[in-house]
Amino acid sequence: MASRLLCASSMIASHLRISISQRGFSSVVLKDLKYADSHEWVKIEGNKATVGITDHAQEHLGDVVYVELPDVGRSVSQGESFGAVESVKATSDINSPVSGKVFQVNQNLSESPALVNSSPYEQGWIIKVELSDAGEVKKLMDSDKYSKFCEEEDAKH
Repeated sequence: MASRLLCASSMIASHLRISISQRGFSSVVLKDLKYADSHEWVKIEGNKATVGITDHAQEHLGDVVYVELPDVGRSVSQGESFGAVESVKATSDINSPVSGKVFQVNQNLSESPALVNSSPYEQGWIIKVELSDAGEVKKLMDSDKYSKFCEEEDAKH
C-alpha cells in the first residue's frame, strides 16, 4: 500500500511539474525554474526574469515578517545581495541569481510579507529583472540538481 501511495505521489508530482524526492526531502521544486545555491529561484521569459526565494528557504526561515525590496532601476549582479528577508527566526540576505536591472518589485510584500511563505513561486515573487547576461543562467541548477543539493545540505544538519 505504501509503495502504491509513493508511486501515486510521484505520478501526481510529475503531472504538476514538481520534483519530490523519496528520501524525505519535501520542499516543492518547480521543474521550469533555475536555482541558486543560496536558495533563490529564477523564471526566465525572454530577456526578463522573475526572482524569489525557494520553498526550501522559506521553510527554514519560518514565518516571514518583513521583506526589504530594492528600488526599481537598481542594477543587480549574479550572486550579490539586493535585499533581505526577515523572519521570526532570522534575517537572511536575498542574492540575485542573475544580473540585470530591476524593472518591477512585488509591492504586495510590503503589506503581506507572508506571501513568501504561502506562495513562494507565485504571489511571493520578489523582483523582476531585465537580464544583462542571459548566459549566466547556465551557472544555475535545474530542479533535479537543486533537489539533490537540498537533500545533501539537510543531511549535514
